[in-house]
Amino acid sequence: MAGPGLKDATAIVGIGQTAFAKHLPEDEKTLACRAVLAALDDAGIAPGEVDALASYTMEETDEVELAKAVGFGDLTFFSKVGYGGGGSCATIAHLAAAIATGQATVGVAWRSRKRGSGLRPWTSTAVQLPTPAQWTRPFGLLRPADEIAMLTRRYMHEYGATRDHLFHVALACRNRANQNPAAVMYERPLTRALYMTSRWISEPLCLFDNCLETDGALACVVVGKERARDCAARPVYVHSAAQGLPAQHHGMVNYWNDDPLTGPAWTAARHLWKHADFTPDDVDVAQIYDAFTALIPLSLEGYGFCGRGEGGAFTEGGALEIGGRLPINTGGGGLSEAYVHGFNLVNEGVKQLRGTSTAQVPGAATCLVTAGEGVPTSALLLRS
Repeated sequence: MAGPGLKDATAIVGIGQTAFAKHLPEDEKTLACRAVLAALDDAGIAPGEVDALASYTMEETDEVELAKAVGFGDLTFFSKVGYGGGGSCATIAHLAAAIATGQATVGVAWRSRKRGSGLRPWTSTAVQLPTPAQWTRPFGLLRPADEIAMLTRRYMHEYGATRDHLFHVALACRNRANQNPAAVMYERPLTRALYMTSRWISEPLCLFDNCLETDGALACVVVGKERARDCAARPVYVHSAAQGLPAQHHGMVNYWNDDPLTGPAWTAARHLWKHADFTPDDVDVAQIYDAFTALIPLSLEGYGFCGRGEGGAFTEGGALEIGGRLPINTGGGGLSEAYVHGFNLVNEGVKQLRGTSTAQVPGAATCLVTAGEGVPTSALLLRS
């Protein structure tokens, strides 16, 4: 997706978000409209100039309703990406491709969700038994937490990763949330004792290994590089983008192929780096999808920051903190800021490269943003 014609051809010029909470009174459409209008205001672009949209297949607010409510012009491109959190970065990638090829000029990507006060997706009996799930859900793997717990246990068995390694992930995200007034966990510090004594959700994943359940919405505005120079906010360029669906993959229950721990991140990463002018060693800060702590070491390996089986050890010595080898999820991530299918990671990446994050990495000029590992996924390399 990120060939020579896409590299640095577009930029994110506006970001917006609502408040985050366990329960917000507004419906998802209202939250979506507010986030989109905030992003357009940030960019200094009028709603009538928008001619492209991208979101998730799981998004309840459709293009027609959003366009009428916000006041868009004629739309010439619109797309939706599947697989929940795996689609976050792909929404930006689709807009970048559309704008770079002349299909549109001003794109908006968004996600609005009432995950905190709404229904849990896996409670719908109508979608309980797609083909892969017929081999797992009748035997007790009912929730995403159960499915990732199985992969986590395998990872621990194969490579000696420990609960302390998972704690390092949870702590890094919570520490950044404690610096972010917009984060759900802003004033709630985490200690090792609190982590180690918390209840199991699906062993070996405890309460603090699982993401938040949040109401909220976020949006981004994407334009071409020429237009970006004249926008109100500092542009953040889409340097490279990729999606990844490995051969013979089973989403969330990738247990039957030759190497269950080689997930979609590996496929996306090969394409992402192939079209980039820099390498993992050149990434200043990363926003890595964290619906579960175990996804961080798996993603660190998949995106090339360490070797196979080294993701757990990579987290040691404050490596994920500000000043460490690779500061991650500097707004708090899905574990401690908000869980809105990873879209807050995109916005936080933009804030880092603008220099406006609440946990700013000094001199940050490059940022990796990833979508959900364990499902067909996507990723972005952003640069200032």
